[in-house]
Amino acid sequence: MQLTPMQNEYIRHANHRWNVKSGATRSGKTFMDIAFVIPNRIRERIGKDGLCVFLGNTQGTLTRNIIEPLQSMWGTKLVGSIRNDNTANIFGERVYCLGADKANQVDRIRGASIKYCYGDEVVTWNKDVFVMLKTRLDKDCSCFDGTCNPENPNHWFKKFLESDADIFLQEYKIYDNPHLPPRFVSELETELRGTVFFDRYILGKWVAAEGAIYKDFADNPKKYLLDAPPDDIAFCTLGMDFGGNGSAHAIICTGYSRGLQKIVVLDEYYRKEVISPLQLERDTVDFVRRCKSRYRISDMYCDSAEQVLIKGIKGALAREKIPLNVHNARKGAIIDRIRFTCLMMAAGRFFVTKNCGHLIEAFSNAVWDGKKLDDTRLDDGSVNIDSLDAFEYSVEPRMNEILRLYFSRRE
Repeated sequence: MQLTPMQNEYIRHANHRWNVKSGATRSGKTFMDIAFVIPNRIRERIGKDGLCVFLGNTQGTLTRNIIEPLQSMWGTKLVGSIRNDNTANIFGERVYCLGADKANQVDRIRGASIKYCYGDEVVTWNKDVFVMLKTRLDKDCSCFDGTCNPENPNHWFKKFLESDADIFLQEYKIYDNPHLPPRFVSELETELRGTVFFDRYILGKWVAAEGAIYKDFADNPKKYLLDAPPDDIAFCTLGMDFGGNGSAHAIICTGYSRGLQKIVVLDEYYRKEVISPLQLERDTVDFVRRCKSRYRISDMYCDSAEQVLIKGIKGALAREKIPLNVHNARKGAIIDRIRFTCLMMAAGRFFVTKNCGHLIEAFSNAVWDGKKLDDTRLDDGSVNIDSLDAFEYSVEPRMNEILRLYFSRRE
C-alpha cells in the first residue's frame, strides 16, 4: 500500500487528543483511516476502560462511509455490521455506531467514558453532541480521529480547530491525492468552478457563501433550457410546496432519463394568490392528471408541515381514482440540496423545459443571505423560494443514488 505524503505525516504526528483531517473531497482523508488508523487505535485500547464510539451525520452515512469500506478491506469477521442495539464488533471491540445530527441520538452513551472516538463528517453534527463528546474523552488513552469538509468560516467546528485544545490538524487539497485520475480532477474543477464549493471541495478552504447560488445558471440560463421534453424520460417524481403568508403553492414535475443520467424539470404549477384548500385540491388533481397523461409517475413528495392539506389532496386524488403515492418530503439540509443541484448543473446533467418560467426565474435569482453567518439561502419574500423547494422535494429521494452512480462512472 503506497501512502501519500499527507497520509504518512498523519501516521507520524497524529498522537494528540484531537486528530483532525479537514479539506477537499476525495483527497485521501478517509482511506488512510480505513486502512491504518482505525484498526490500530482500536487494537491499542483492547482491555482498557471506556467505550469505543463511531459518530457520523446519521447511522446510514456512517455505514456507507466507514463501516462498509472497513468490511470491504478487512472482511466481515473483523468488522461486523451494526446491530439493532447500535453496536458492532470491530477488531475485537464492541463499538457504538451512532448518528450525531440530533443531540438525543447519543443519549445511550451520555455519562460514559470514551477511550476512542472516530468522527465522520464532523461539520454535519449537532453541536451539543460534540460538546458532550469533549467531556467524555476522560481516560489517559482517550483520543479522537475525525474528518470533515470545510464549511462556512463561522462554523462552530472551525472555531474549535482554532482553539488552544490539544489538536493535530491537517488541511487537504484535492491535489494531495496523487492516486486520483487526472481526468476526474480536471472535470470536477470545471464543474465546481465559480461556486463556493470549488474553494471548499477542491482547495479545502473554509470560505463564506456569497452572491448568486447558481451563478452559471444566472449568467447563462439558455445553456440549461430545452424547447421540449427529451424522448428518453424513464419516469418522473413530483414535489409540492405549500404557500401562505405571501408565499406560493408550487408543484414541480421532475423527469429522469434512463440510468439517471439526466434530470429534467418538465412542468410546473405555481399559484401565489390566496385560495381555499378545495381549490388547491382541484388544481393539484388537474396538474397531476396532466403530468400522468404524459409521463410515468407514481410518487409525489409534499412539504410535511401541512398535514391537513396533504390529507385533503390524498382524498381528492382517491375520489378521482388517480393512482399516486403521496409522501412527506424528506426535507434534509438545504445546503445538501443546493450542492447536489450545483453539481448536476455543472456536470451538464440538469435541464429545464422553457415552459417552467417560475422555476427558471427562481434559479436565476437565488442568492445567499449575506446577513447570516452560516450557509443560508435568502428567504425574505423577494425571491421565489417556493419553486426551488418543490423541485428539491421532487429530486431529494434520488439524490444519493444519482451521486453514487455519478462518481462511480467517473473513476
